Amino acid sequence: MQHFDNDYMEGMHPLILERLAATNMQKSVGYGCDEICESARNRIREACDAPNAEVHFLVGGTQTNATVIRAMLRPYEGVIAADTGHIALHEAGAIEASGHKVLPIPHCNGKISADAVDNYIAAFRNDEAWDHMVWPGMVYISHPTEYGTIYTLAELEALSAVCHKWEIPLFVDGARLGYGLAAEGADITLRDLARLCDVFYIGGTKVGAMFGEAVVIPKAGLIPHFFTTIKQSGALLAKGRMLGIQFDVLFTDGLYLRIAQNAIDQAIRLREAMIKRGYEVFIPTPTNQLFFALTAEELEHLRAITTFSEWEHLPNGKTVIRLATSWATRSEDIDFLIAQL
Repeated sequence: MQHFDNDYMEGMHPLILERLAATNMQKSVGYGCDEICESARNRIREACDAPNAEVHFLVGGTQTNATVIRAMLRPYEGVIAADTGHIALHEAGAIEASGHKVLPIPHCNGKISADAVDNYIAAFRNDEAWDHMVWPGMVYISHPTEYGTIYTLAELEALSAVCHKWEIPLFVDGARLGYGLAAEGADITLRDLARLCDVFYIGGTKVGAMFGEAVVIPKAGLIPHFFTTIKQSGALLAKGRMLGIQFDVLFTDGLYLRIAQNAIDQAIRLREAMIKRGYEVFIPTPTNQLFFALTAEELEHLRAITTFSEWEHLPNGKTVIRLATSWATRSEDIDFLIAQL
């Protein structure tokens, strides 16, 4: 049986494992202050065309979101996000636990629009009781979204413009960023993110690393004492080189995007095979996450041959499921599942 529950079921890319083994007995200073971490930072700066950017390594996505948002918001501020956003639904109230409220707004296929953000902030500022309310202090989006969709460059530029208009930061959750950059029809690059976003992070956990996320702050100094905030949040890894090694490998010779492309290629094959066999696409996605609306009979059949995530139950009785390919998905894995279909 093949498994398509998520894109972090495997360990790490073999080249990372080799590098970790080769440097295992090497002594280095801690907390990401070693030479390997600095090499990884420089590789990321080069890829982003942001030579002065701050780059910080954290362990996981929820930890990263909570730490960045906590560091950027004042005590009376909240963060605007899609009502399907990861921080709104799947992080166990991590943002609220830090003393800040998630301010959800409606989405369209997982995405929020610049107009929706603009209207929300304008309505807040025009409310006579605004000083009794949570101030919208920043905007959070994920790319790709929780529905596997991606923002276009025009949409990202519009969101950036609205954030600049209201003088609040734009933060991009890039837990699956590699798959967003490699997606069909994608026109956003790392350089665009560095140009248009105040903070974003490059996901490693779901794109080839054992664990780790690289936070990029294009304008150094934007978040004063961010290193200290990481430490205070319990997010600073003493053996920081474990993170640096992984990103140093991922950003050597274009490995990060190459392995992300594999996930996209395999997802395309699986999507086409399921459509050919009559499965209903719930939301068309260009990334490694595929969503289908299944009848009870289809659901029972699929459960017998593979594993996946159940996403939501529709009023018509169908169940939305997600199948996720990854950097490690093999052609033979897809062949096997297609044969079982």
